[in-house]
Amino acid sequence: MRTPTDRDRVPDPAAGGGPDPYGRDARDAYRVEDATDGYDLRHHGDAEVGDGLIDLAVNVRANTPPPWLRERVARSLTGLAGYPDGRAARHAVAERHGRPDAEVLLTAGAAEAFVLLARALTPRHTVVVHPQFTEPEAALRAAGHEVRRILLAASDGFRLDPAAVPPQADLVVVGNPTNPTSVLHPAALIRELARPGRTLVVDEAFMDAVPGESESLAGCRDVPGLVVLRSLTKTWGLAGLRIGYVLGGADTVAALESAQPLWAVSTPALAAAVACVEPDALAEAAEAARTVVGDRAYLLDRLAALPGIEVAGDAPAGPFVLLRLPGAADVRLRLRAMGYAVRRADTFPGLGPDWLRIAVRDRRTTDGFANALATAMA
Repeated sequence: MRTPTDRDRVPDPAAGGGPDPYGRDARDAYRVEDATDGYDLRHHGDAEVGDGLIDLAVNVRANTPPPWLRERVARSLTGLAGYPDGRAARHAVAERHGRPDAEVLLTAGAAEAFVLLARALTPRHTVVVHPQFTEPEAALRAAGHEVRRILLAASDGFRLDPAAVPPQADLVVVGNPTNPTSVLHPAALIRELARPGRTLVVDEAFMDAVPGESESLAGCRDVPGLVVLRSLTKTWGLAGLRIGYVLGGADTVAALESAQPLWAVSTPALAAAVACVEPDALAEAAEAARTVVGDRAYLLDRLAALPGIEVAGDAPAGPFVLLRLPGAADVRLRLRAMGYAVRRADTFPGLGPDWLRIAVRDRRTTDGFANALATAMA
């Protein structure tokens, strides 16, 4: 897999490359890609995990779901003979974010929401800001949409520049905090991406791992075209149950719902959605977010003691960190042989083979991993 170069820019009309609908000023401000260029957009962290391996590849909080949540889900199994009724869960999520029910759509994980967006919307100029979770681009391409990439630069801390998004873009997708960079973009900057006639999709799958959910736009109803995606699978360990939701204008939510299969969210998943937005659950999630801050700081301290490792971003904010180190591909295999699974990051557009993503775990696990990493790098 090659690292994108300046040859990945859109054609330059001045060089005889044909018309550029994005404009020369925009093209000079960032890099744009038109094709997958060999990136495996369908590769995800679960592919790294195996029997006997300590999992630092998947960004699901360890030791979850908690017993009380397992019990709530188990109680819902007595209702499996009936079709799922999502009204109570929809209302609970709407209340949690201060929105009317019509502005909420429950989905089978945030990944389903990307598929619904790709099916229901008809954008002419789609932009995905990378590096980020690859499923939105994969879903858009599978639905036949042309996708342009804006590649944020490691040298700039993968920070978002709203001016890099061309005004012609009528669908823009950005993550916050971003997977895999762990960068938390200021909400004010993301707001600058909004404009009439544009759908602005913000993937907030990891926002509940940020103390106070600072920079979240989930409760904002005054941003034109804003669609926020949230996941309950990361903090609560429900990846196997598949539950997430969409927040947006009533018209957009209705369009997405029309593209969704009937009864797409199961009865147990609906029960989990209600449970996870109750006050006690929100307090537990807030405490878990504070724990992540301390555990991440400990991980960063251990990494700082190892020569040759670069941590992406100025201040990682997610429950994972992105590392650049020489020979990362070989290091990953050596770590695997020593019992640790980490996420290769060369499947994310804008990154190359020297990048790895590491999930934040408890300090004992971090100690073992840091020792193994030092050995693998030797």
